[in-house]
Amino acid sequence: MAYQAQLERSGKLAFAGPMSDETGEHMQGLGLIIYRADSLEVARKLAEEDPMHKSGARSFVLRRWMINEGSLNLSVGLSTGMSALS
Repeated sequence: MAYQAQLERSGKLAFAGPMSDETGEHMQGLGLIIYRADSLEVARKLAEEDPMHKSGARSFVLRRWMINEGSLNLSVGLSTGMSALS
């Protein structure tokens, strides 16, 4: 977790977390990590350096993701200090 937090602080980790089973009810041991990387090679290095992967506690499959559709909205209330991501 410390490695992922370090990557997040440095801007190299976009999202990470566990994935549910097919019902959506139960979280499984599988997870998804989305890196911010300029190349597949850079992303592979980030994954290989993850202590969980290095120790053999987890394995990974690396894939490119071409984002074609979608949106991301961030709302920040300056006077209230509130923020929302949707």
